[in-house]
Amino acid sequence: MATEEGIVTSVSGATAWIKTKRSDACDHCSSKDSCKTLGGGGEMAVEVINRVGAKPGDHVVVNFKTSSLLKATFLIYVLPILCLMAGAGIGVKLSETVLLSMDRSVLSAITGFGAFAIALGGVRIWGNRMAKKESYRPSIIRIKPSRKEETKEESDYPEG
Repeated sequence: MATEEGIVTSVSGATAWIKTKRSDACDHCSSKDSCKTLGGGGEMAVEVINRVGAKPGDHVVVNFKTSSLLKATFLIYVLPILCLMAGAGIGVKLSETVLLSMDRSVLSAITGFGAFAIALGGVRIWGNRMAKKESYRPSIIRIKPSRKEETKEESDYPEG
């Protein structure tokens, strides 16, 4: 599981918006520009599931299942490329038939990009369905105690 820390900025129903700093992993992500950044700095806003009852101002720990991340990555990046290659291969085979006596390269490009376009449409539909499932959304796993609470808890115990 991937975990990040952040501060709750607002709560609405069963979800919360948190402000978190971009991690080093964000620097290598090709989708980093599509994240909701705040003020152009290193902070970003993320909507998360709030099962622990966090309130605005709370410091929280958020997790995202790695398996869900890998499935989403495959769907977004790998599936369209596989469809492009399969479509191009189908175009080559179709160009060899008597009915479609087109240039091999032209038919290969048409069927390849057609399959790619269909895959992108499928990715959009599947992505919208996945976004509604809780297993593909980050969630708050715990509220971190503030510095004042940590100091108070330490002073509750007698020395010795």
